Amino acid sequence: MESQVRGGTRWKRFAVVMVPGVAATAAIGMALAQGALAASFSVSGQSFKVRADKLVGHDFVQYGGVAEGTDLEGRKTVHPVAVSGFKTAEITAMCQSVVTPLPLLNTSVTLVLNAGDKGTDITAENLYLDVESLDADAEFENMNIGVAAGANKSPGVQKGTTANANGFAQEAETATLTNVKQTAWATTAGTFRLPDLNLRLKVGDPKKYECY
Repeated sequence: MESQVRGGTRWKRFAVVMVPGVAATAAIGMALAQGALAASFSVSGQSFKVRADKLVGHDFVQYGGVAEGTDLEGRKTVHPVAVSGFKTAEITAMCQSVVTPLPLLNTSVTLVLNAGDKGTDITAENLYLDVESLDADAEFENMNIGVAAGANKSPGVQKGTTANANGFAQEAETATLTNVKQTAWATTAGTFRLPDLNLRLKVGDPKKYECY
């Protein structure tokens, strides 16, 4: 971790939650013990990948949680996640991909979505990302680590969840992520504007079509 510069903290190549490994494990463990939920809906049995050139988020909060849902066979399952919330965010050149197996045809179909890659950024309000893994170059302005999740007023803990308001969280006025690669179980937003949206279905080896 590099030293603080101009009131910001720059961390390089971080994963899942943006704190040292022991604290990250403790945060997720506490969330599990407290029965914290992430997405306010039952997640599907398929995670998805997202790549973006840049994400600039304002009024950032992050806390541990669990995304509940079912697998592709309908069995109940849970996924420990890091929930990242932003009051507003701008995203440059985003790709999202999800792979659906087609066992009867011995192949798979990959849904690939691209947006914000022709000069106009994607914009979102009250954006929450339920992330399983994340790699990026990150810089935070005016960051607090170890605050209570419910103490962050904007955007705060996601509505419709039972995350413990007294549990571990971190916050920052601004979070800037570049070269983003993440695997997630859910995304929710009050408003999500995707300029130059392009959606395609690709049949065959997903390694040829996934975002990364």
